[in-house]
Amino acid sequence: MKKSILFSFLSIVILLSSCGYSGANVGYNYVSTEAHVQLSKKNFRVVDYVVGEASATYILGIGGLSKKALIEKAKFEMYKNANMVGNAKVILNQTVSFNFDWYPAVRIIRCTVSGYVYEFTE
Repeated sequence: MKKSILFSFLSIVILLSSCGYSGANVGYNYVSTEAHVQLSKKNFRVVDYVVGEASATYILGIGGLSKKALIEKAKFEMYKNANMVGNAKVILNQTVSFNFDWYPAVRIIRCTVSGYVYEFTE
């Protein structure tokens, strides 16, 4: 009898802890720099701060994009928003972050990539 009650209690705890969790911000934040530029001279200026976003929806664990594909899609949006045409510009201090939203049977992952646009004057 005690084993049955204990098993039922543990089953309910596991069941309730695995769903219905909304708005979780589980951080996979990391910073990457794709260009190695020495900023020791004052021959640059910060022009803009740009952001790109991408999201994927999983229903019962099926669907969506891989983590790498989400990052690439968000970077594409960031570069599109940066208006890099013109003078010598580069995006530095890039930050990638993930946001997870959990609903019953649905998980939404949002990837945000951001960075600062530097323009070189010389």
